[in-house]
Amino acid sequence: MEQVFSRTCRCGVLTLSDKGSRGEREDTSGPLLQEMLRARGFTLVLARIIPDQQPLIEQTLVQWVDEEGLDLIVTTGGTGVSPSDRTPEATRAVIDREVPGLAEAMRQASLQKTIQAVWSRGIAGIRGHCLILNLPGSKKAAGENLEAVLPALEHGLYKLKGGDADCGS
Repeated sequence: MEQVFSRTCRCGVLTLSDKGSRGEREDTSGPLLQEMLRARGFTLVLARIIPDQQPLIEQTLVQWVDEEGLDLIVTTGGTGVSPSDRTPEATRAVIDREVPGLAEAMRQASLQKTIQAVWSRGIAGIRGHCLILNLPGSKKAAGENLEAVLPALEHGLYKLKGGDADCGS
């Protein structure tokens, strides 16, 4: 039942990068995440690169959820501690509730690879019936983070959309 559900999930990948938005740096994490989601059966509807500007991030997230009706948004970039890294703050400003277990699982997976994962501030949260995940900006870390939670996403999104199958079934 859930395998069929993923094929109806509409998702978007939002890359946050000042240099990438100006064409000064190639986005490598966004295309990887798109490929990973498609391979898992999700329908990619939107992909965009925008600057690390909190109001613009908030506006884009709200538009993608409220107007475009996405079920899943994966962001990449802006989760560190640089002055311009504002993705968690922008996400927190637009969500109704957090899902800390997803962020914890992603950080734990990254900590298996590098101690620098302690600096990642990405969060996961829900706006309406849409899950928003913040991933790091590096291609390697973004892929590792999504891989860590991908097996759980289908069931969680199914439940988020009102699915009534038991969790243990």
